[in-house]
Amino acid sequence: MSRYDHIAYTPSVRRAQEEMGSATAAGRRLREPDGGPDPLTGDAADFIRGLDGFLFSSVSESGWPYIQFRGGPPGFVHVLDPYTLGYLDVRGNRQYITTGNVRGDDRVALFFIDHARRTRLKLFGRATVVPVEKDPALAERLDSTRTEGTVEQLVTIRVEGYAWNCPNHITPRFSQDELSDALAPVRARMARLEEENAALRAELDARRGDGASPPPDGAFPPPGGASPPSRGASPAS
Repeated sequence: MSRYDHIAYTPSVRRAQEEMGSATAAGRRLREPDGGPDPLTGDAADFIRGLDGFLFSSVSESGWPYIQFRGGPPGFVHVLDPYTLGYLDVRGNRQYITTGNVRGDDRVALFFIDHARRTRLKLFGRATVVPVEKDPALAERLDSTRTEGTVEQLVTIRVEGYAWNCPNHITPRFSQDELSDALAPVRARMARLEEENAALRAELDARRGDGASPPPDGAFPPPGGASPPSRGASPAS
């Protein structure tokens, strides 16, 4: 997005791009004029809603950056409109570094990453942190999906610009829920095979209890329906 590039490519950054040989390619991204804040597209909004956490970067009055992780159920970061994100902030370690930083300088950077799909989105915005009672209607809206815990304040981020990042070096990782969904068919098949195995064992036990001889080899074909070769038969070449 053009706004993101105009914010990120400062004079110092452009000098570094010149030194490293990427100035021409980077310059193409600045040809489009800065048209103001970038609206969140459907893909970007859906991506943010689908994640269970993100990194929140603010800067202190002394110029030091501070990064904090915020997590919750997918959808706890609400896309209130194409230019605004919001979520309910719950009690943590009570240091309030991000809260203090935002009061001094509302410029923030958010970093959203989906390890399973190797996708990431970086975003510049302006944040506000206010008590819940200041906007009860918004608090109620954000409460529909939120992080568990004692709610302390409302956080909103006014989007200035954002950009999709390349998938290089993102190690695929999966949450418990993602693994559970992916392994559900495997678990179901294992359960069916265990039931079949239990039924065969029960039939064998019943035959032994009746004094009958156990079934000969090959009486119960293996899963898949293929019968084993008879004794003495030569293996297929």
